[in-house]
Amino acid sequence: MLKKVGADVWTGRTDHTEKRSSFRYHQVVEEIDLDQWKASSDPTCAILGFECEEGVRRNQGRLGAAKAPNAIRKALASLPWRLQEGKRIVDAGNVICNDEELEAAQESLGNAVSHLLSKSAVPIILGGGHETLYGHYLGVRKHIGSEATLGIVNIDAHFDLRSYEHQPSSGTMFRQILEQDKNSRYFVLGIQRFGNTQELFDKADELGARYILEEDMHEGRMDDIASALREFIEQQDYVILTLCTDVLNAAFAPGVSAPSPFGLTPMVVRTLIRDVTANEKTLSFDICEVNPAVDENGRTAKLGAYLTNEAITAFMGRNLDDISP
Repeated sequence: MLKKVGADVWTGRTDHTEKRSSFRYHQVVEEIDLDQWKASSDPTCAILGFECEEGVRRNQGRLGAAKAPNAIRKALASLPWRLQEGKRIVDAGNVICNDEELEAAQESLGNAVSHLLSKSAVPIILGGGHETLYGHYLGVRKHIGSEATLGIVNIDAHFDLRSYEHQPSSGTMFRQILEQDKNSRYFVLGIQRFGNTQELFDKADELGARYILEEDMHEGRMDDIASALREFIEQQDYVILTLCTDVLNAAFAPGVSAPSPFGLTPMVVRTLIRDVTANEKTLSFDICEVNPAVDENGRTAKLGAYLTNEAITAFMGRNLDDISP
């Protein structure tokens, strides 16, 4: 069951009540009951929260990410809405992880994602710990069927290929997927050389993962990286994008579950998001590991909102004529 967001979330500055060119997110977002919602033919992005940090707890990370979905919404609410009339943004509410029932929560998230895709909406998922990705994946796989090839692009400092023999966590999802789904492929950008053990590098090679190290990702190489991404996407039937905000340099994103002193700049991450979400094969996006409990002045939530806005804008502006100047 989805929990609606509170009345205090989608609020913000109002410059004009009728002139659309002055509108902000909080003036255009439509809160929906997913079970009753009847989609229209208008291009639609659907925000879906995942209030969960059980995977982070199991992975011995800093707790607080369960509060991120609404924190990101609040930061997103006052951003200008730059898309023309006929583009819709809806909010389906939050999936809640009760007690320590991570697997049940991931299944619920997957059902909601699949439901949105069946109505031709683009899921925009606000985690939560990075265990959000596994529920995201379950929903996409349910929608596209078992035989389609699925490319998972992960912007992350960590492989998240740990063993799940004892229990799944926020550090196991991609190994779960790659070992259990022969038609999924994995490309991770921003890997920290000293944020992963040699065993994890070996496991990535064993499972056929593609990866680019953080130290090789600077603005002078973005054309080469874009080419590698295009090549990967062309080889898949469908693609999903996941962003773990611990990939960002801690100077820009202090409020994450596992801060990275040598992380990427927001400009590089923005470029990656634009490149992937602008591709017609990309179905959905999630952002994970924002941690309001340790977020100085809400800086990371605000950055997360800006990056989420980049994804929404690219998804609904695949024809650039649809974006207001």
